[in-house]
Amino acid sequence: MIGPDGAQVGVVSISQALKIAEDANLDLVEISPKAEPPVCRVLDFSKYYYEKERKARDARKKQHVVQVKEVKFGPNTEEHDYNFKKKNAIKFLKQHNKVKFTVRFRGRQMAHKERGFELLEKVTADLKDLIEVDSRPRSDRNLLSMVVSPKKDIDKIVAKNEAAYDVSDIDQGDDNIEE
Repeated sequence: MIGPDGAQVGVVSISQALKIAEDANLDLVEISPKAEPPVCRVLDFSKYYYEKERKARDARKKQHVVQVKEVKFGPNTEEHDYNFKKKNAIKFLKQHNKVKFTVRFRGRQMAHKERGFELLEKVTADLKDLIEVDSRPRSDRNLLSMVVSPKKDIDKIVAKNEAAYDVSDIDQGDDNIEE
């Protein structure tokens, strides 16, 4: 048995352990039932449970759920639109989210899928310092897509080269950008 002050009391009978817990106005909690003899502790169970829940809640707060944000292009995307969407992708990467780049082909554009591959290669080259490519560009009917994730030390990279990756002029609205 472990006493209310955390010191080891020793092997005692159940009735004696209950008496010690009652005298201290605390609870007798079985810590390790499979040990021989079982280990019990005298403590305030409601306080113990509260602290355990609090630690679990704090751990959940510190977790970051990784989302996949999508940035959509067309094969004929102009330079200004390309730069705007690239800045949005950088914003998503700075938030430690994965980014899915998609090029959508319509009608006669299907004959020029190489333009989509060139566009995705350009994005990869422009963001090579910030990203790790999870899946290479894949074609699926009229869509061409690839998924990238931020590098582990993206915060340091962006802080070191703040001018190149400045995304302060982008609004905080819709997270999926379409052309």
